[in-house]
Amino acid sequence: MTNQRLSPGDTAPAFTLPDADGKEVSLADYRGRKVIVYFYPAASTPGCTKQACDFRDNLAELNEAGIDVLGVSPDKPAKLAKFRDAEGLTFPLLSDPERAVLTAWGAFGEKTMYGKTVTGVIRSTFLVDEQGKIEVAQYNVRATGHVAKLRRDLSL
Repeated sequence: MTNQRLSPGDTAPAFTLPDADGKEVSLADYRGRKVIVYFYPAASTPGCTKQACDFRDNLAELNEAGIDVLGVSPDKPAKLAKFRDAEGLTFPLLSDPERAVLTAWGAFGEKTMYGKTVTGVIRSTFLVDEQGKIEVAQYNVRATGHVAKLRRDLSL
């Protein structure tokens, strides 16, 4: 199975997914603003919690730079709501249980985990520009220190 990966300059695949409260959120809602779309394997796991809290802690600076944040995982909205409430997350968490959006963005497929090849969510982060084009595409990112690196990359 080959993973179709996105590259800078590609059009970001459109999506509409339910958030933690079951409200539909579309990528198109963010047209005219930059948005970070990041994909993570599972709510409330140590790495994903660290990453989400990093985005939460840096959200003010990102928002000031005109950048919104969306987190996407295969979790159901109820689990996302629990995660959001437990960690005080202040940006939308979107539910993709069919993994259709994850797949379209190249964030689901074969990966190596503890030396084994498994199929699953590939921790990935994208910056989508105001016109809906991919500006930054990062696959297999590390949960820890990722947001700081992203801010350096974006000169924020």
